[in-house]
Amino acid sequence: MGQIILASASPRRKELLEQIGLTFEICPAKGEETVTKDSPCEVVMELAGQKAKEVAGMIRAYGREHADLMTPQDLLVIGADTVVSCGGEILGKPRDEEDAFCMLSRLAGHVHEVYTGVSLLLLSESGRMGEISFYEKTDVSMRAMEEEEIRRYIATGEPMDKAGAYGIQGKCAIYIDKIDGDYNNVVGLPVAAIYRELKKIGIDLYAWG
Repeated sequence: MGQIILASASPRRKELLEQIGLTFEICPAKGEETVTKDSPCEVVMELAGQKAKEVAGMIRAYGREHADLMTPQDLLVIGADTVVSCGGEILGKPRDEEDAFCMLSRLAGHVHEVYTGVSLLLLSESGRMGEISFYEKTDVSMRAMEEEEIRRYIATGEPMDKAGAYGIQGKCAIYIDKIDGDYNNVVGLPVAAIYRELKKIGIDLYAWG
């Protein structure tokens, strides 16, 4: 038995882990993100790894300082990062409504890619650490949108905290024609891939948390 830590404050990722019945704690990474890579798949894995390592470091430091309060146990820290890529350009979260309008105007009527990088940090109670990193890609086809439709969607406020300025699980669902790949990956966390990658090394998520 061990503890699962989600290194993210994303309500979508929280809901996805709850949806599959896991017991976990939330400890968001708060450090500044540093990108040194160029391709979307490398960027999301780099950022996911930074988040997981930051939180793992915080937990280790707390454990050293409060050894009398901590019960040694195995820990699984889940870090994740999601970006939208359109025509080779990475689209993160919009800075403001006009930025959201520009993003949605680019996506509407085209196929784009959603990448989520995942870093799974395994910390044994003895202090050893291992890491599994991977990414998932989903192709999303968004139908053409009129300017009035884009403005109306932006007015809901939903796009402002989402990569690519839209949420497939929310009000933007009516503009999605089809996807090729994992739907949950577009929402923000490919839970099936996480289960699959851990199973490869003999870890059962449901026996962990």
